[in-house]
Amino acid sequence: MGPELEEFAQQIADGVESYLVALQALSREKNAGTVVPLLLVEVSQILFAGARLGAQRDFSPTLEYQPDVGPDPDLDAMRLRLARLLDSVDTYTYNFDPYVPNLVEAQLSDDLTSIATDLANGLRHFRAGDVSEALWWWQFSYVASWGNNASAVLRALQSVVAHDRLDADFASESDQIAAAEAVLDSDVTGI
Repeated sequence: MGPELEEFAQQIADGVESYLVALQALSREKNAGTVVPLLLVEVSQILFAGARLGAQRDFSPTLEYQPDVGPDPDLDAMRLRLARLLDSVDTYTYNFDPYVPNLVEAQLSDDLTSIATDLANGLRHFRAGDVSEALWWWQFSYVASWGNNASAVLRALQSVVAHDRLDADFASESDQIAAAEAVLDSDVTGI
């Protein structure tokens, strides 16, 4: 493995670690209004890492079977915290395959945690010094699983942010119009 590929693997590992740390920290926050935009940033960044993996040649594992790097991390407590935090926006619907219409209902908390599980597996290989296995796993799981989940999550989070910002703007604009009309009506009746 050449130095460019090792540097690439390190960059992916850094992105993965950043996502995992941020997701754990965000799951402990109390205000969903501040968490959703930050989740949007984190998912966007990990999708960038995935796109970089997808643009590479196919990585091949060195062994026929994946070496054991220990059990998957128990992320259920984080998933439950995210579900409580995201409460009213946790369940969303997306089209699983844009070429074959098939609407699927999902939970942001489940998908964010599933992405973390896939990424953590590759990170354990990377930390164990098996860079080729880590790259293969990240690339394979991006194409097979977490890339699609992250894309759907990104769209759902972006929709929440858009509704929050745009719906609020329309409400305040209508409030301003109502206030202006009230002032105009009082001036007319006062003459």
